[in-house]
Amino acid sequence: MTAIKLFKNAHVLAPEDLGVLDVLVAANKIVAIGKDLNPGDGNLPIEMIDANGFYLTPGFVDSLVHFIGGGGEGGFATRTPEMQLTDATLGGVTTAIGVLGTDATTRTLTNLLAKAHALEIEGISTYCHTGSYQVPCRTIMGSVTDDLILIDKFIGVGEIAISDHRSSQPSLTELRKVAAEARVGGMLAGKGGIVSVHVGAGASLLDPLHRAIAGTELQLSQFYPTHINRNQAIFAAGLRFAQAGGVIDFTTSTTAYDLKHGEVAAAQALALALTQGIPVSQLTLSSDGNASLPIFSSSGQLLGLEVGKVSSLYASARSAVMDYQVTLSNAIAAITSSPADVLGLHHKGRIAVDKDADIVLIDKKTLHIDSVFAKGKTMVKAAKAVVVGTFETKLN
Repeated sequence: MTAIKLFKNAHVLAPEDLGVLDVLVAANKIVAIGKDLNPGDGNLPIEMIDANGFYLTPGFVDSLVHFIGGGGEGGFATRTPEMQLTDATLGGVTTAIGVLGTDATTRTLTNLLAKAHALEIEGISTYCHTGSYQVPCRTIMGSVTDDLILIDKFIGVGEIAISDHRSSQPSLTELRKVAAEARVGGMLAGKGGIVSVHVGAGASLLDPLHRAIAGTELQLSQFYPTHINRNQAIFAAGLRFAQAGGVIDFTTSTTAYDLKHGEVAAAQALALALTQGIPVSQLTLSSDGNASLPIFSSSGQLLGLEVGKVSSLYASARSAVMDYQVTLSNAIAAITSSPADVLGLHHKGRIAVDKDADIVLIDKKTLHIDSVFAKGKTMVKAAKAVVVGTFETKLN
């Protein structure tokens, strides 16, 4: 594989629709975009890629993945497996953010960090949040602020759980302190410093976040609540949160049981939010990949459990277009530029000069993923993985 690639005659969604253009990649960066690009005298080793008939989009940014698995709500045997490289790349994901969840005892931040480094070595871009469901937060360096400043891969904190029987039931003071520590750590390290918030099915909905900022200098934008499509009440609360200036996230991994019992499909949630006038810059999708998807009774008893899939991210974006008439540009923005912006990853999520060369080619007729490039390297071609993880079997 050569270090210079020229994508010819691609329909570029940056995610804004730029029309048919050429895109030139050198090493891991996009270096030129335009009509009829001619990079040299023919002596350079350039890989020419015919992108006619394809949409060329940014690589997808998945803001919530359990790299090392999650779960355990039904005991040790229900701990979910780790994510593998092709779980991401076959689904077009080239940037992923790893988190802990309910279990911060047998799942640790050091293990999460090691897995993030492993996935980076294998080819994609990875970041992590410090902390977990619980407050006070588990950290490596002793505080949220120190973790964000001193550990390159840590860009935020979470997912902190609220309105959930698995939450540590944080007080307003505790929520404020977590947000303040993340804010300062993010500022000093030049990172997003966002607080990812797991929102359960409890009656308090998003009220703790509204009350946490009241009477303080904190902004709603400091909090990034996810699972906002969990049920109709949370969805309605999420729309109010967005209308007040916050960013909300819809979870694409789901179960038939949850959809039957009130969950709003992520694709539909995105479409409905857009019809309410909420800009796509305040709307994101995430997979909750490799998380447990527990089904609880009204009394909190575990009835069943499934596993989240990173591949659901693009499947939901595609469904938003095919089934709910969302424009392709908006659907792509919800999994590229919107999460990149809220996370402070300014080199990700867009097709533009000097951005990272994370690229997905999508068949214009079927809207299926054909090829995936991460930091300029071919990861998937003709819908087949050409790079696999260290312990994965070659996929045919």
